Amino acid sequence: MAKTAVADIIIPTEFEKYAIERTAELAQFGQCGIVESAPEFDRIAAEAGGREVKMPFWKDLTATRQLLSDSAPLTVNKITTDQDIARIQNDAQVWSVNHLAKVISGDDPMQAIVDLVAEYWARTDEGLIVSCLKGMFGAASLAGNLLAIHSESVAGQSSATRLNGATFVDACAKLGDRADRLTAVAMHSATEAALRKLDLIDFIPDSEGKAMLRTFQGRRVVVDDNLPTRAGTTDGTVYTTYLFGQGAFAKGSAMLESNPLQGGFGTEGVEMARSALDSDTLLINRRRYILHPRGVKFTSASVAADSPTNAELENQANWVRVWENKNVRVVAVTHNN
Repeated sequence: MAKTAVADIIIPTEFEKYAIERTAELAQFGQCGIVESAPEFDRIAAEAGGREVKMPFWKDLTATRQLLSDSAPLTVNKITTDQDIARIQNDAQVWSVNHLAKVISGDDPMQAIVDLVAEYWARTDEGLIVSCLKGMFGAASLAGNLLAIHSESVAGQSSATRLNGATFVDACAKLGDRADRLTAVAMHSATEAALRKLDLIDFIPDSEGKAMLRTFQGRRVVVDDNLPTRAGTTDGTVYTTYLFGQGAFAKGSAMLESNPLQGGFGTEGVEMARSALDSDTLLINRRRYILHPRGVKFTSASVAADSPTNAELENQANWVRVWENKNVRVVAVTHNN
């Protein structure tokens, strides 16, 4: 007897491809170039087993200029290597729809899940990036990319402790002659509001003229209330704003095994299941991907399982800068509003 099955509604391989592409399209950090798609990471995530990716590189030549002499030989120098290390992430999410919920609501909750899943993963990835930033800037090796101008008390606050035109220039100067690499800035909505009151936020139309984009000193602004805030030791609030260069983070995703699952419907990346007695339909979406700040090694010094949790990403013990400060395309500013 002919009937419409779940397979006619959701095709697992197409759903997985859609979720990966739409996640990249919806991510704020991706829209302004902070996160760039890295084809080599796509390949590594798809082909490599294990938990991490090691990326060796030649360090720059730094030997001091030598003068020729007829009485002393030249000193021989060498080129040295180091390596960046990225952790491969493996995560998943599962959603359940009960038949009665569909009947009573008169709508299709499973279709709603399909429509919303990419936005969910985009928010998840941005939360992961924020966790990486917290951990990175807790590490001593990133001190050269941190500008701490905040006051721990309201009484000590002034224009010098707040983010404004002058202090933003100081933040850019942390990269010295590479400051022109900084193309975007992520800030808390309270910080953005304070800057608007100073008439420092500009609005320009996007390429299609449909939306207005925020900029600050020519840098694209991302507003995210998940960025770090904390109470000062005495009173007041300390905010953290981040400046980014193009491709500060790189991302690659694997299309998981597309062969049908044994004993079930779907693929490794997207699986459908049915609990007949409970009248529940389950949608399981699994991911394997790399999302990594270029030039800052993840040491895995304190990771308990096969993939690091957000709390472990926030642990400064897991991060060490391996590129020169100027080549790490991220600057952090701790400030008041």
